[in-house]
Amino acid sequence: MNVIDQVKQTLIKEIEKSIKQAELADEVPNIKIEIPKDVQNGDYSTNIAMVLTKVAKRNPRDIAQLIVDNLNTEAAHVKAVDIAGPGFINFYLDPSYLHVVIDDVLTQNEKFGYAETPKNEKILVEYVSANPTGDLHIGHARNAAVGDTLSNILEAAGYDVTREYYINDAGNQITNLAKSIEARYLQALGEDIAMPEDGYHGKDIINIGQDLATTRPELQKMPETERIEVFRKLGVDYEMKKLRQDLSDFNTHFDHWFSETSLYEKGDIQAVLQKMQDLGYTYQKDGATWLRTTDFKDDKDRVLIKKDGTYTYFLPDIAYHYDKIQRGNDKLINLFGADHHGYINRIKASLETFGVDSSRLEIQIMQLVRLMQDGVEVKMSKRTGNAITLREIMDEVGVDAARYFLAMRSPDTHFDFDMALAKSQSQDNPVYYAQYAHARICSILRQAEEQGYKVTTKGNYNTIVNDKAIELLKKVAEFEMMIEGAAEARAPHRVTNYIQDLAAHFHKFYNAEKVLTEDVDKTVAHLALIDAVRITLRNALRLVGVSAPENM
Repeated sequence: MNVIDQVKQTLIKEIEKSIKQAELADEVPNIKIEIPKDVQNGDYSTNIAMVLTKVAKRNPRDIAQLIVDNLNTEAAHVKAVDIAGPGFINFYLDPSYLHVVIDDVLTQNEKFGYAETPKNEKILVEYVSANPTGDLHIGHARNAAVGDTLSNILEAAGYDVTREYYINDAGNQITNLAKSIEARYLQALGEDIAMPEDGYHGKDIINIGQDLATTRPELQKMPETERIEVFRKLGVDYEMKKLRQDLSDFNTHFDHWFSETSLYEKGDIQAVLQKMQDLGYTYQKDGATWLRTTDFKDDKDRVLIKKDGTYTYFLPDIAYHYDKIQRGNDKLINLFGADHHGYINRIKASLETFGVDSSRLEIQIMQLVRLMQDGVEVKMSKRTGNAITLREIMDEVGVDAARYFLAMRSPDTHFDFDMALAKSQSQDNPVYYAQYAHARICSILRQAEEQGYKVTTKGNYNTIVNDKAIELLKKVAEFEMMIEGAAEARAPHRVTNYIQDLAAHFHKFYNAEKVLTEDVDKTVAHLALIDAVRITLRNALRLVGVSAPENM
């Protein structure tokens, strides 16, 4: 338990004892301890006096006074108490309770903030999962940044996390990919052949066709059905190799790449279909096979097998989610694009049809991102005339800025990505502001080392008395709680919010107080403090997949 939770729990116990000692209530209701927004109102506050009004049948301020009169302040590091407004009790703590935080950070180092005890809950996070038919774009980039950051947070909070990419390597879109490659291949060999109606016209398809025309001319004589299968595999392999490289360069890595084709090869689709039929949730209508998803809050039943006997996209998706459950995952988290909103109820309903509680599936819809340059939306690449790719974004603003910007807003809100701001080296640029704080601390520590100072644990921290220093230390102490809260709320943007706050508190402290002074004890204490800040900043930036530079 971190120091803030410890103090809160101690306060709650002492308030409960005080209430009983003052004979205000036989059964003490739940006592809430909060951190006031305004530091002038103390370190912690409670409204328990107002909650007790009906039970104690007294004025809340009188109740608050009785609680304060009977409170053991020493047990909870309380140096002062006041009663505010209608009966709020504000506690002002001796800052010495925070000193232990410095040694905790310096000792735990890379593990600081991370849960020490596993939660014994397996969570599979599926994100990006773009069709292997072209380049990743800005929407995929946001999905990658948010999904990867969320996975990092969940892992830091003690969950057993699997990061998964679902490869859509079956179905009509891959058939169209194969036919598009075939057309470009035959064109490269001199044949006058048109592109398929739903074909892919990207430059990479032209390149694949031309390359195969040079290296595999014998494919031209192969029967068309067999040739399409070859192009299907070669096309998927080519596109996935490119996608994997782009994601790797974006500092986004997956534990598992799941192939849709494997569902067909293992017979999983037929097995799931049979299970739903046996449970009585399918029926025949108009020559098609339907799933009765309306039994589970979907707005209408869904087709599984069309009149011509082909599967809809829905059926393999059901089989895939059943496979996720069968692998022993307790929770499934999907990050879907903005166009998938109507898909939530049907996929949740499908889980219920084979006896799985749909609350085990959480779906996060990623809202749209607009790329902005000088106040104008940028939709097309100047180089290709097509949508701007993840690769171009990385080249334009860098991986750190791209990941940080795309993760710093709640994913269910629209976001304008200001490319000029992302490239700027100013305090207005949030990632630069945070990284500069880390680099500045590293610079101070290097100067201290040159002067013969060395950061050690279990020092004398009584010289840390400046208000800005205390607020900075409080912010460091909140790190573990922030991770826990962000994991529970599935809110990765809380990490970037925390980083900005921590960097701001450091800059305020640095502007108000010298670190390297002629007072040796004070210098040593402040060096330990800022080293704890450095470690915390680095650990927080790592959750977002962003580097913590030592020089800038």
